[in-house]
Amino acid sequence: MGRDLKTVLLDTNAWTMALTLDQRLSPNARKALEKAEGIFVSAISLYEIGQKVRLGKWPEMESLARDLVEIATTDNYTLLAVTPQISLDASLLDWEHRDPFDRFIAATAMAEGVPLVSSDMAFDALDDVTRIWD
Repeated sequence: MGRDLKTVLLDTNAWTMALTLDQRLSPNARKALEKAEGIFVSAISLYEIGQKVRLGKWPEMESLARDLVEIATTDNYTLLAVTPQISLDASLLDWEHRDPFDRFIAATAMAEGVPLVSSDMAFDALDDVTRIWD
């Protein structure tokens, strides 16, 4: 799966922007999503959204949180499992960035060999991750 530019992985924030038609989703990100034959989302994004909703840090997602698996399926996003290898790779990444969710997402992009749609410039520090945004 993946291994070409016809498939992209969305980070959590980009996915929520796409779901809510947020105008902050960049023109390049929109174009990548329109052209993509496959759009991946890591299962860790479900956990991240759920955690932040539960803690009151993402009230905008509260109405969608419980239905995210169904929404992803209906909207033709492919949810990728957090595999043992991705878990190990995320933990061992030689990257100063400490956000565990971002580490899982970066390891997933690397494992699948697909570009990452993200506004977060922290991913630019990784040679093996191509970020699409600006």
